[in-house]
This record gives sequence, C-alpha cells and structure tokens, in this order.
Amino acid sequence: MDGKEYCEYVSKTAPRTSELKTLLAAFCVGGVICMIGQGFTDLYTFLLPDAEESMLGALTSMTMIFIGALLTGFGIYDKIGGVAGAGSIVPITGFANSIASPAIEFRKEGIIFGLMAKMFVIAGPVIVTGVVSSVIVGIIYRIIAVV
Repeated sequence: MDGKEYCEYVSKTAPRTSELKTLLAAFCVGGVICMIGQGFTDLYTFLLPDAEESMLGALTSMTMIFIGALLTGFGIYDKIGGVAGAGSIVPITGFANSIASPAIEFRKEGIIFGLMAKMFVIAGPVIVTGVVSSVIVGIIYRIIAVV
C-alpha cells in the first residue's frame, strides 16, 4: 500500500467530526477551566490582600494542578478531555493530567519502575524543552544586554 492508497483508506475509515462543534467545545471548556483559575486568583487576593502577585499566581497554579491530578485520579478528567479535546490540555490542569495519567496507569509495576519511572513519560519532553529553550533565550538575552 503506497501513500496515496493509505490516505484514501484513512479518509474512508476515519470517523467524521464536526470541526465547528469540536472547536466550540475546546474553546468553551478551556475557557471554563481558565475562569476557574481566575476565580481562585480572586479568592486568594481576597483572603490574602497583602500577598504579592507572584505568590497569588503560585497558589493558583498549585491549586489548579492539584485539581487536575485529583480529577485524573477519579477518571473525570479523561471524560472532560473526551468532550473538550485540546481545550482540556492547554491550561495547567492538562499538565497535571499528563503527569498523573501515566503514574496511575503503571502503578501496578511498583513504585520505582512503575509510578516514578513512567510519571514523566509524556510531560518529560515538555519540561526538558522548556528548560533548554529558557536557557537559550537567557543566553541570547545576555548577549543582547551586553551589546
């Protein structure tokens, strides 16, 4: 089977999706997740009026990561992802889901070789890419700042 035949086969057998419906669901669910995060920021601002903005952001991030991991543990986040698609992976809760899912899936293999080894299967490359690109940007910024 060559590339053209394969493309024809895929177009015949792949389920049809409504792009508008998919985009709308992703936009709405991603927006709701972000609104919940903003609600936590507002709550922490009210409860801790003297806190710095970076502290409020850290508290909100930790809360959203905890909620994402908790919902993943109960199997709810996968259902949200089934409806929302990419809308559920863009916010920080998607990061929590990408770490918690493999850890839950491989927990039967033991703590070291299952849970800890598989926890960063999906998130690991993202973390490495973020660290490496931040170092590169820092070096470029330093070179520009010196000149």
